[in-house]
Parts: sequence; structure tokens; C-alpha cells
Amino acid sequence: MRWLLPTSVLILAACAQNDNRPAFDGHKYRVKVSKVDKQRDQFVVSASPVSSSLLGAREAGRYEATKYCIKQYGTSDVAWLNGPDAEDGSLTISKDKLELRGTCAP
Repeated sequence: MRWLLPTSVLILAACAQNDNRPAFDGHKYRVKVSKVDKQRDQFVVSASPVSSSLLGAREAGRYEATKYCIKQYGTSDVAWLNGPDAEDGSLTISKDKLELRGTCAP
């Protein structure tokens, strides 16, 4: 029983870390940014679940892309190939995940 309290504290601490994600349109999203072909200026960002809110997923993707470019190049300038401002019908959505593509403009 002595292990119960420390284990509970660790579990609660892990849960609290997830709460640090910002909410977009009232929802929190799982977001991942990946380099394209090992080129750090080109990236793909995915945000899910889109079913919570397409608007929120778009903004979560935009936010993470901006953070990525600031970290890589020190600028928030993004040139979108398929970005969050695209028409609904031209967005890439698969398995409840929105995929956006862009390039950091150094």
C-alpha cells in the first residue's frame, strides 16, 4: 500500500501535462509536426480528432506549424502548400486526422 500514493502522484502528474495543450474552438487536439524528406524547412502537420471541430483542428495545425518554424528558423512565417485557410473540400482529412503541408520561410 505504500506504493499507492507515489504511483497516484505520478499518474496525476502525467495527466496534468496533457492539460498544458491549448484548446482551439473549445477542444484539445493531438498534433504532430514532421519534416518532409529530411528537409527541416518543409513540414507536414497533422491534427486530430477533426470530428471535434474542423475549425479547431485547422487552428491547432496552424499553431503547431508556427511553433515549429520559430524553433527551426526563428520566424513565424509559413508558406502553405495545403494550409488551414484552404477550402473545406481541398483539405486532406483521413481517419479523423487533418493534414496540412507547408514550408518555413527563413
